[in-house]
Amino acid sequence: MSAIIEVNAIEILDSRGNPTIKTIIKTEDGAIGKAEIPSGASTGSKEALELRDNDPQRYNGKGVLQAVSNVNDRIADEIIGMEVLEQSEIDNLLIELDGTENKSNLGANAILSVSLACAKAASRELNIPLYRYIGGLGAKTLPIPMLNVINGGVHADNNIDFQEYMIVPVGAQNFASAMQMASETFQMLKKLLKEDGHSTGVGDEGGFAPNLKSNEEPLQYLVDAIEKAGYVPGEDIDIALDLAASEFYKDGYYYVSNKKISSNELIDLLGNLIEKYPIFSIEDPMSEDDLEGWAKITEELGEHIMLVGDDVFVTNEKIFAEGIEKGIMDGMILDAQELLLDAIEAKFGNVPKEIKLLIKNTNDREKLRSLHKIAIKAQSLDEVKNALQK
Repeated sequence: MSAIIEVNAIEILDSRGNPTIKTIIKTEDGAIGKAEIPSGASTGSKEALELRDNDPQRYNGKGVLQAVSNVNDRIADEIIGMEVLEQSEIDNLLIELDGTENKSNLGANAILSVSLACAKAASRELNIPLYRYIGGLGAKTLPIPMLNVINGGVHADNNIDFQEYMIVPVGAQNFASAMQMASETFQMLKKLLKEDGHSTGVGDEGGFAPNLKSNEEPLQYLVDAIEKAGYVPGEDIDIALDLAASEFYKDGYYYVSNKKISSNELIDLLGNLIEKYPIFSIEDPMSEDDLEGWAKITEELGEHIMLVGDDVFVTNEKIFAEGIEKGIMDGMILDAQELLLDAIEAKFGNVPKEIKLLIKNTNDREKLRSLHKIAIKAQSLDEVKNALQK
């Protein structure tokens, strides 16, 4: 193994032109890991804190010099000399150094930049790809991509309320084929929008950002584009949505298409769209503050599509446990292996290396999800170990 000998952070600009942090880690064997931490335009109020300087004289208050200083002046001294392969130990130290629930002391951007740079340096140290270092030596399957092709909400300056409309090439035989199918559909979508006189300029995340008549019209365009690209909607290519519903939720109501509607009305609206279009996944269909709405939509639509929680769960162990108890989700955006480790550590304290290795070499997300529930209910580490070995 090789120790960390250098830690340096700098302020850079992300793709939106906003400041963010970049950290570079170097080991005694010469391996270098670099990590940049841009933020999304839509963030949940419960998310770990991205530390900004709030200095109106620099970048409208969005500078990250304090986060940079936290890495260079506070974190560096603590992790220099640590073995770069000891990822969990490094991450635990970062959490302890911060000492807050929402990472507001050092900043989640500072902490994540160091953690990810260490992981990249470690993968180079071992001369293996990052996905294999994180996913285990048995990792060989890439996920089906979900490609954001129409932007709305805070991702675009248009009149579409829903944030992301995605195409998902579920019928592809491999990742290369999936990208070909997506590219051909994307280009056909561009052609159709242009023919109808719509703008083909793109939003923050690369999707088209036209002004359309309703939140349903993008779905009509997607189905048309899929068919005219030579594919079958719902068989070759599915549709996924990210509503980012917290962005249009206020005082217990949702404001959609210039109308004030209740949770039940939004659920009915989404139910109608699911019946008409090949939608298989919706992220953040309800506000992070509308847990009753989450429970209701899971009960009514959960058997038909995948409901994904991002803003509502923000990969927070306590909030996730509450979600399981209340039955308010099908899925969430998370690091499944780290979340399982967090659950075990929260219940039993330090996790033995043998169990850490078993988790690291478990690549089946369904199994990890099942193991997480087992870990929450387990009475001993032996129960967890036995479940991992099955």
